Amino acid sequence: MKISQPEDSFHLENASTNPPINDLSSCGDEEWLSRSSQDPQNWPRWKKDAQILMVAFHSMMGTFMAAGIIPAYDAFAEEYGITVQAASYLTSFQILLLGLSPLIWNPLTAVYGRYNVILLSVLGSMACNIGGARCTSYGAQMATRVLTAFLISPPIGNGSGVITQLCEPEKRAQKLGWWTLMTTIGTPAGPFFMGFVVKHIGVQWIFWIFAIINFCQFLLYLAIGDETIYNPDNERERVGIWGKMIPRKITSRSLSLGDFVAPFEMIKYPRVLIAACAHAVTFCYGNIALIVEMPIVFGEKFNFDAQQIGLQFIAIIIGCVLGEQVSGPMSDWFLRHLHQKRGHSCPADRLWLSYIAFATIIAGLLTWGFELQHAKTWNVTPCVGAAIASFGNQMQTTILTTFAVESKKERAAEVGIFVNICRQIYGFLGPFYFPDMFTAVGLGGAAGVMVAIISASALLPIIAVQSLATRTDIHRKL
Repeated sequence: MKISQPEDSFHLENASTNPPINDLSSCGDEEWLSRSSQDPQNWPRWKKDAQILMVAFHSMMGTFMAAGIIPAYDAFAEEYGITVQAASYLTSFQILLLGLSPLIWNPLTAVYGRYNVILLSVLGSMACNIGGARCTSYGAQMATRVLTAFLISPPIGNGSGVITQLCEPEKRAQKLGWWTLMTTIGTPAGPFFMGFVVKHIGVQWIFWIFAIINFCQFLLYLAIGDETIYNPDNERERVGIWGKMIPRKITSRSLSLGDFVAPFEMIKYPRVLIAACAHAVTFCYGNIALIVEMPIVFGEKFNFDAQQIGLQFIAIIIGCVLGEQVSGPMSDWFLRHLHQKRGHSCPADRLWLSYIAFATIIAGLLTWGFELQHAKTWNVTPCVGAAIASFGNQMQTTILTTFAVESKKERAAEVGIFVNICRQIYGFLGPFYFPDMFTAVGLGGAAGVMVAIISASALLPIIAVQSLATRTDIHRKL
């Protein structure tokens, strides 16, 4: 018996109800009557925030490790006897796997829980990174990178479910912002830090450092991590750290083929679909394009080494951090303000702030492209443009992701996976045509092309979905 059950609540009835398997990884805004210490709703605030931060950092490690090898492209090309373009595929295929792998992990977490899957994730990733440090061929290195991306990816897909379950509705954008920021910032932070590693202690230490981080994650999960999916009908007392590590089913349901394709059902919901596609297009050009082209452009134009190239990513990191300070808290404040002013608010109201994001992305990309094209010697202006674009990119990431999640809160984990699939698949395609585009039309022309695509494929659809969603929500309230 529950105290309350809002229409968007996450709930498990009794054993005979047998809810859909993916519902176990969704969440909502209700209260439980249970007094069990295993119920996440009864955890102290510090423990809830700790789980959210660990999930956010885990998500960051996926993009951090994929992009962290960027400063080593030249070294890989020389060591393996390949081109720099071929070396870049070591990152491209990781991007693809980070998008597709959650399709497998999400059903598994719904049956066996998130905690055991996460332990397997960091231990498996650590083993693959140790293998990466020992690789002597391109094929072997590709295998370790693909396996690493597959194993490290679970929180990239189900992070939205964890966060929506553990935080209050009025702080949802802020906490989702932690997750999106860490996931986004991993992309520039990887090459920034690993540029120093490549220059001073060697390429192999990239992988040793990755492995050490994975081991530290494992210890942290053992110390304060816990299962964030609660099923009162299948509760079992766990004794100590080792008790938590024992794999067990958390539901009587068995896996089926439909569970693995369930996130694609989000295509039926226009709000989720449009938000996901708009985010994918904008993220590709406002983040991935800058990061992938940075080593090539600055290396060829200014003869920068790995460390000097890595330093350019500071601009992107600063832009992401500042963008999140505005997007998450401001988005939550904006909705509270509207609710107090007119007595109600709806998820589509968040999209008003996305227009600031689109404006800064467009301004930043144009500044980056044209200033870098005309630069004869290095100057800070292109980096300022990259920072402005990154500021807007982080804003749109948090705002559009939060809007998508709130549009289908009862299936938050599946929404997160769908958004991630769209972002990673579209981002995976970029590095295959970026070099040709920049060569054919120049940096400035390419920036103009990217801005045009963002305006037509992201900005205009968001304007349309906000208009329709706002009218629909107001009509329902009336």
